[in-house]
Amino acid sequence: MSIDKEAIQELENLKKKISETAGLPDQLREKLFLIVQRLERMANLGHYAQEFDTEATYIETVTSIPWDKRTEDHLDLQKTKELMDKTHYGMSYVKERIQEYLATLILLKQRGRDAIANSPIILMAGLQGVGKTTLAISMAKALGREFIRISMGGIGSTLELRGRNKSTPSAEPGQIVKALMKSKVRNPLILLDEIDKASGEMGLRSDIMAVLLEILDPNQNSEFRDHYVDYPIDLSEVLFVCSANTLGTLSTALMDRMEIIKMPSYTDGEKLIIARDFILPKAIETAGLNPGELDIDANIWPSIIRPFGYDSGIRSLGRTLSSICRKVAKEIVEGKTQKVVLTQENLKYYLPQ
Repeated sequence: MSIDKEAIQELENLKKKISETAGLPDQLREKLFLIVQRLERMANLGHYAQEFDTEATYIETVTSIPWDKRTEDHLDLQKTKELMDKTHYGMSYVKERIQEYLATLILLKQRGRDAIANSPIILMAGLQGVGKTTLAISMAKALGREFIRISMGGIGSTLELRGRNKSTPSAEPGQIVKALMKSKVRNPLILLDEIDKASGEMGLRSDIMAVLLEILDPNQNSEFRDHYVDYPIDLSEVLFVCSANTLGTLSTALMDRMEIIKMPSYTDGEKLIIARDFILPKAIETAGLNPGELDIDANIWPSIIRPFGYDSGIRSLGRTLSSICRKVAKEIVEGKTQKVVLTQENLKYYLPQ
């Protein structure tokens, strides 16, 4: 039988990866080499089977996990405050709570104790569009950590978190391992976004809450076992942050591990400043406009903030301003005008219908 030369070369590359993967546990490294030896026998006999692709993909995945790579934390309260002030107007209570949380990390680290293991998990609870995700991003930037967001709204099975065994047709690692691979470090900040929306069925939700407890609890997550990897993975250095719209669907055991920060809704006065100073400049730039090509009468901001008479939230406000800017851009491209001044008289035309 002819030897599959391409397969032999691929196996040589896999052996090199196994040897060069820093921090790979010895027991797992030995397991991977045994898999390669079995595949080499198949290749030398000229045999090629589905098992070859399955095992090769498994080795590629396991060696892509950051077993020994990490970033150094930059624990600076002043920098954290500056970043949060830059991305969020007001919310002094929320910012103060986050600074208190980071202060405990600094103190624990300075005194030689495990900062993450001794700190609760932050759970930001509030309506959509109040800035939960961007606050988590600000925390990651302040700490100098890689940021990864996992949308829990689409999690309908514990296997999506824990992975599927490599012997199954749909084998793949779970979202947690994928997040580590994407971040390329073992200590990113991972946002578990909208955990209250994970699986709408009561039985499944209970199972997912149990897996989340294992992922978040430092007494358990140092040996988190993903079904695909089939080897304990240490999550104790990961800084998990959670967000939720409501708290009613979360288990009591999970809530006990949480430091709940309630995110207040913005007042109309705060929305005016956010819209004028934060959202509008970005919307103008995104639409390709130059500063000065759109001017908004100060008296009509209340009508923009509540175009239909009800509180539409920050995201809807952003969509409204983006729509106005695109309409202005269209008129400029068509040569109808060089500048638009938005007034009470023409506002209705520019607002999205």
